[in-house]
Amino acid sequence: MLSNNAAKSASSRTTITLNPAPVAASPFPSAGTPAPVKFSIDTQRFQQIYNIRKAPVGAQLKRVIDLLFKTRKAFTAEQINEACYVDVNGNKDVFEGLRNNPKKVEYDGMRFSYKAMKAEGSIWLLPGSEPKDYIAFPNDPNPRVSIKVDDDLKALFHEIDVKEQDMSQIEKDLLKYGMKPATNTAKRRSIAAQMQGTSSKPKPRKKNKFSKRAKLTNSHLPELFQDP
Repeated sequence: MLSNNAAKSASSRTTITLNPAPVAASPFPSAGTPAPVKFSIDTQRFQQIYNIRKAPVGAQLKRVIDLLFKTRKAFTAEQINEACYVDVNGNKDVFEGLRNNPKKVEYDGMRFSYKAMKAEGSIWLLPGSEPKDYIAFPNDPNPRVSIKVDDDLKALFHEIDVKEQDMSQIEKDLLKYGMKPATNTAKRRSIAAQMQGTSSKPKPRKKNKFSKRAKLTNSHLPELFQDP
């Protein structure tokens, strides 16, 4: 009787399974878990491309011309896009600006290249007031005005020897008579001396009683130098 009661008591018991309480997630990643990447590694490059293509047409043209000038190579539109991010095919104004720029850009129907006009003899380059600066003048094969110069004047011009050390005096003479010289020899020498690490003080010049110019000018009047 006691065994029967114990069996009934055991069968009437309810089995309860306890689940562990959920653990709250930590707001900080563990040491072994890498932090998530919020931005792409190419974000800066994409931003640069966006800024270039949204820039004015003139700025994009300058960027392409600078590329052609520095490399002196021929580029297709796709190669220009890869090199400097200017979409030539996607911007009609940029394409037309390059194609219709006969002074600087050569276009053969497929590739763009820089036009070296000096080598072709299309322009004359004269040194400017700053180092490595030049003033370009067109070399017109059919001049509008025909000027005839006497051979004596041509010979006199070629006989004049204007050396670099004489340019400073020429500039002073031009300023004296109210004319602005196109060059600045003193400044050029100063910059060159700084680049070479030498003194920019010019060497003293010997003064001559008569200049070569005066001798050439008066050579056609021999009677002035004869004794009375």
